[in-house]
Amino acid sequence: MSARVYFAPVRSKMKKSMIDRAGGLLVRAGLSSAVSEGDLVAVKMHFGEEGNTGFVHPVFVREVVKRIKAAGGKPFLTDANTLYRGQRSNAVEHLACAIHNGFGYATVEAPLVIADGLDGRDAVEVPVDGQHFTSVRIGAAAVHADAMIVVTHVKGHEATGFGGALKNVGMGLGCRSAKQRMHADFRPEVTPEKCTACRRCTQWCPVGAITIGPDRVAVVDYDVCYGCGECVAGCPYGAISSQWKTTPDRLQEKIVEHAKGALTGKDGKVVYLSFVTAVSPDCDCWSFSDAPIVPDIGVLASTDIVAIDQAAYDLVTEAAGLPGSRGEGLPQGGDKFASITGVDGTHAIAYAERMGLGTREYEVVRVD
Repeated sequence: MSARVYFAPVRSKMKKSMIDRAGGLLVRAGLSSAVSEGDLVAVKMHFGEEGNTGFVHPVFVREVVKRIKAAGGKPFLTDANTLYRGQRSNAVEHLACAIHNGFGYATVEAPLVIADGLDGRDAVEVPVDGQHFTSVRIGAAAVHADAMIVVTHVKGHEATGFGGALKNVGMGLGCRSAKQRMHADFRPEVTPEKCTACRRCTQWCPVGAITIGPDRVAVVDYDVCYGCGECVAGCPYGAISSQWKTTPDRLQEKIVEHAKGALTGKDGKVVYLSFVTAVSPDCDCWSFSDAPIVPDIGVLASTDIVAIDQAAYDLVTEAAGLPGSRGEGLPQGGDKFASITGVDGTHAIAYAERMGLGTREYEVVRVD
């Protein structure tokens, strides 16, 4: 059975504001059914890095907040900390970056809560029946929320080929150690020159696999270590380095399994809003935004995460590549993301369908 995906094109023949139209899409998609009176509603965002301009503009997020409040919900904006040591690897800098990019309360009219807490450890282990994981660690604030609105900027991605709602939820809401497990089949390696014997890794290791050796350098017992990645998340000096060693297919599958964990317990309580605008070839985690690869297309809304990602992918495929961008010369009907990144970004969508997260069969309902 096909899913319904609501679509508002960029151009409004009726000259209506896209802000209001985006809010209207949420309502058409079923916001009032997903949000009950008094629900704590997580608005899953990507706040962007400083210097990046591709993220969804705060004025749209304010409209989302307004619609949630009208439905009786109590919204808060959220994302989990990053694995890489940029501006969003801890809650203090993450919140500062979000506010710097325009997501302060005065603009969006909702508080900001970092899903996995101050240092990335505030997470809940959620069972999943996956090919790679039996359980995944998801930011606690997202798990404990009653409902969720997922606001996604559709784009390319250098490692996964495509960044849509599945990546926004799966990679986005995994805590820092979960991100390590997604990015690599992990074996922690210590850089002695950076280790200060602070013992934080020994405190964070859940199985006691790390000790401080006689030369005051952390030592990992690989017979005990099971590759959770907590030591990477915990080391304040980067002495236990992040690893980025996996295949694109495995990475996409792991992201989907984390998305399943993040959505567990929220059946009928999630609505997705995806912006197919300023479609950059790279992730919004960069401190810049490359030229959009296709013209601005519009906004999508659905209660099916698989269908909305497939619809977004298809819209970009059907568009012509923009001159002066990395999409220049790419024809209508050609896979823009695969051509630019060399990665088949549809693997995650297909795997999510097999995992029971939704269907790739969809019906577009155009809303002008």
